[in-house]
Amino acid sequence: MNEKLWEASIKKKRQSNLYRFEKFLSDKYNFNITKNYSKILNWTINNSNKFWSSIWDFAEVKGIKNEKSYLSETLFKSKFLKNSKLNFAENLLSKNNNDKAITFISENGYRRVRSWKDLNLNVNKISNFFKKINVKENDRVAAYLPNIIETVEAFIATSSIGSIWSSCSPDFGADGVIERFAQIKPKVLIIADRYYYNGKEINIIERLPTIISKIKSIKNIIVVNYPGKNYLKIKKFNKIKINSWKDIIKTKSKKIKFKKFDFEHNLAILYSSGTTGKPKCICHRAGGVLLQHLKEHQLHCEINEKDNIFYFTTCGWMMWNWLVSSLASKASIVLFDGFPMYKKNDLLIKIADKEKISLFGISAKYIDSLRKLNVSVVKKYKLKKLKTICSTGSPLSKDGFSYIYKKVKKNVHLASISGGTDIVSCFVLGNIYSPVISGEIQNNGLGMDVDVFNQRGKSIKGKKGELVCKNSFPSMPTKFWNDKNNQKFKKAYFNKFKSVWHHGDYAEKREKGGYIIYGRSDATLNPGGVRLGTAEIYSVVEKFTEIKESIVVGQSWDNDIRIILFVVMDKDNVLNEDLIDKIKKQIRYKASPRHVPTKVISISDIPRTKNGKIVELAVKNTIEGNKITNIQALANPEILKEYKNLNELKN
Repeated sequence: MNEKLWEASIKKKRQSNLYRFEKFLSDKYNFNITKNYSKILNWTINNSNKFWSSIWDFAEVKGIKNEKSYLSETLFKSKFLKNSKLNFAENLLSKNNNDKAITFISENGYRRVRSWKDLNLNVNKISNFFKKINVKENDRVAAYLPNIIETVEAFIATSSIGSIWSSCSPDFGADGVIERFAQIKPKVLIIADRYYYNGKEINIIERLPTIISKIKSIKNIIVVNYPGKNYLKIKKFNKIKINSWKDIIKTKSKKIKFKKFDFEHNLAILYSSGTTGKPKCICHRAGGVLLQHLKEHQLHCEINEKDNIFYFTTCGWMMWNWLVSSLASKASIVLFDGFPMYKKNDLLIKIADKEKISLFGISAKYIDSLRKLNVSVVKKYKLKKLKTICSTGSPLSKDGFSYIYKKVKKNVHLASISGGTDIVSCFVLGNIYSPVISGEIQNNGLGMDVDVFNQRGKSIKGKKGELVCKNSFPSMPTKFWNDKNNQKFKKAYFNKFKSVWHHGDYAEKREKGGYIIYGRSDATLNPGGVRLGTAEIYSVVEKFTEIKESIVVGQSWDNDIRIILFVVMDKDNVLNEDLIDKIKKQIRYKASPRHVPTKVISISDIPRTKNGKIVELAVKNTIEGNKITNIQALANPEILKEYKNLNELKN
């Protein structure tokens, strides 16, 4: 039985947004207040239309609501709150006073604050500038920017006039940006002159000629200087107007009138990782994203007015969109740009303490890095305001759970969450009613009929299978851009099981409703025809202090699959037969004999996407001599050369 690590007090439960929501449902629908998460979850699934309508009312969405929904067996054709109208930007600009709305902090400690009043003013100016340069509804605005305040302002301004936002972070090279933005033909490109990572200045503006030569749709460029720095020199271009962000902000501006757009109106285009082909352009609707984020922020993460919300993310990851939407709950957001351990292993935790962070969002990889460095802050920082720690990006191991409670903060709600770019939100995440169990995600998101299926499409508990969602929900994407007859869209999510969203995660649903994610389905191992999750091996290998990180894949061999474990050694350590023997014994003991790798091989680095996710499929294809379909998706593609033609894998 897994260990219970934390549970909210009765007082906290009664003071929670979730309890207030139950009372709200009680008044509106005669719902019986239960303080039982499973019961409220079942109601939200069985009363889908009422539930999403009640989120609009509970969160006081600004707009015109129509109660009627159309729920289709073809899930992505469902329409929630049909013909309702709202303006996404108006809902994010939820205040207009001198309180702080956004705080920016760079890795070197440079700090800048934007008040709600100035945020409103700047969004007005940018929106009016867009209109001046003839940017219209449904035109695409592309941003190639670091995680700075100007990026948030540009996003809100774009949505305010009904244009479609799309962003890439500067760690994408020019080719990666072109591959994404060229598909959607943006009219405007907003670009920073540079960014910083681990003390190094990286020039972005020098990539501009290449980008412009390949994306002919760009008519206007807006250049943003990195906070606290003067502009770098910019080359002039024929027929393309270059505008300075500072000049736009200096102009006088009339107050914007928020036009109401349809609930289904396209808000943003996000991109799949592109590790299995050209990145898919995933279109998200304004109304659905707003409702889903309000639900997750207020009912799952207990975000309230004046809370300070932090997520370590870049603008190329969906968690950036999730973070920015916190403004709709009248919370303040804290942006960080740079290396999370610049000159100080506990840099982000120091920021969390100093900025009075309420929700601290990080990756499972970051937690594991802190654990391996034995960073203990439980006595160093009080973290008085910290209520919730969210972890995502990859499965959080039991050791990661234990580390947070032993070395960071004892009385905190640790919520492992999982969803994706596909839905720009979560399928499974935390809630304040349920206890935190080591190694488990607490439950489904409200209104989400999430389950685990076996290969025959039957619901299973206590066994590993495919993570699915059996009902429609408003943050389901509208389509893929340039996808005739939704062919790629259907293939991505609806080919495996009829009228069921197949997400591609290998997971297990526990008897009490919790979940364990074992990794991506396409990365599962199949020795002897038995499916094994990679997370079970990683959780054992992570305990070895000699090993910095690892990646495990299955290699086709002798009409079967054999498991290959690659390890990056920590400094001052080498991989020898004695250590290999210890690793294999621990995997045999902690996981099973089937999980024991045939080979353990030392390498210098691991291929990963621009968002930091390790790419098992790229390694598998490399060692088997298959073509890597989209090398541009990787942050460090050159490392794959190290995996080619290894002598150890030829016998």
